[in-house]
Amino acid sequence: MHDLAVRDRALRLLASGLSLSEASRQTGVHRSTVRAWRDRPGRSPMTGTCPRCTEAPHAPEPPDAYAYLLGLYLGDGCICWVGDQAKQVWALRIACADRWPGLVQECVEALRAVRPTNKVRVIQKRGCKDVNSYSKHWPHLFPQHGPGKKHNRAIVLHDWQQEIVTAHPGPLVRGLMHSDGYRGLNRVRHDLAGGIRWYEYPRYLFKNESSDILAICGEALDLLGVAWRFNKRNELSVARREAVALLDRHVGPKY
Repeated sequence: MHDLAVRDRALRLLASGLSLSEASRQTGVHRSTVRAWRDRPGRSPMTGTCPRCTEAPHAPEPPDAYAYLLGLYLGDGCICWVGDQAKQVWALRIACADRWPGLVQECVEALRAVRPTNKVRVIQKRGCKDVNSYSKHWPHLFPQHGPGKKHNRAIVLHDWQQEIVTAHPGPLVRGLMHSDGYRGLNRVRHDLAGGIRWYEYPRYLFKNESSDILAICGEALDLLGVAWRFNKRNELSVARREAVALLDRHVGPKY
C-alpha cells in the first residue's frame, strides 16, 4: 500500500517523460504498480492519504475536528492492533457512555472528518458504546500511543500537535471535558447564626490519572483565559462564575 503523495509523484515523473523503470527507481515503488497507476489513473489506492506520511508532512485536517478527537483520545481513547500484527492495522477506540447519545454522534463525526476514507463503527458494550475506526495511520496521527496505560508513560504533544492546540484550544478542551470531564452543581454548606444555609454554583471538573494530560488541559484553559485550579491531585476545577460562563461557550453540554 502506498500513500497518494507517492502515487502523485510517480505520475508526475512519468508526465515529465521518464520511463516506468526510472519512475520506479526514484519512488521505490515496483514497476508494475507504477504501470497500474498510469493505466488506471482514476483508481484510488486503498490506504487513502495520511498527512504525516507524505514527503512533506503536515497537520491533519480539519484542525478543529482533530483537536476535539485528540481530547477524546487523551481522555477515553486507546489505539490497539486489529487482527494479525503483521498487517499493521490499528483501531482507534473511544468509549462513550450510553447516557450521552449526542457525544457518540459527535465522536463519529470527528472520526469521519479526520479520516474520511475509513469506516466508523459503533459497538454496544456494557454501559457504553465503543466508537472505533481502523487505519494503518492512527499511531502516526496520535503519536502518544504506546504500551500500557497513559498515566504510566509520558504524554507529550509533538510540535505539530502543539500548533493545532495553540490555534484551537477550545475543541481540545471540549474533547477532554466530554471524555473525562463533568459539569454540575456544587453545593456548599454554611452554618450561620440564623441557621444552616446552602449555596449552589456550577463548576467543571476534569479528572485524569496522568499528570501530563492534566497539564495539557490546564495549558489549553490558559490559552482560553479560563481560570482554574487543582481540586485534587488528579483533578482540576473551573469554578469561578466568569470562568464557567467562558468555558460554557467552548465546551457546551454533554447531551
